[in-house]
Amino acid sequence: MNANSLLLERNHQFVERFEAADLPIFPVLNTLVLTCIDARVDPAHILGLELGDAVIVRNNGGRVTRAAIEEIATLAFMVGKMTQNPEPEFNVVLMQHTQCGAETFANTDFQTALKDALGIDVSESAIFDQETDLMRDIDRLAESPVIPGSLTVSALLYDVKTGRVREIGAPRKLAELRGH
Repeated sequence: MNANSLLLERNHQFVERFEAADLPIFPVLNTLVLTCIDARVDPAHILGLELGDAVIVRNNGGRVTRAAIEEIATLAFMVGKMTQNPEPEFNVVLMQHTQCGAETFANTDFQTALKDALGIDVSESAIFDQETDLMRDIDRLAESPVIPGSLTVSALLYDVKTGRVREIGAPRKLAELRGH
């Protein structure tokens, strides 16, 4: 059985138990989790999320890149328009993990080789030190003029060896971080 056949079989099993047709469009926990694409890092398993609990955005390293900022800003704008609230309130959880492949991106020789071979710049996704990078990513959200100050942001670090999540940055409103 190939992987696609296995996935379709698992979907058939999912359909037999499916009871989520009436979930609201907005996440039940009013939360967006930005995390890494690593297959060992699944926020549904790690954080006990159920279908419809949170919006999950994934990229290399779980970093706040320009694309991630655009995704978060778009969601905030949509929530604001659909709820008639220009200052929507929801949680943004940044979650990186130990032993991340994006640590390779911190190597300038690797960055240059990738840029030369594929034209791809991974400098925004590079992991140097998870704790420091998570705090920088919070600052990046706070500095972005397209992200509403009404959003709350926090940072977590997941240990792939123990399964434990540790809080690196406690939840704070972006407006507080901006000094408003």
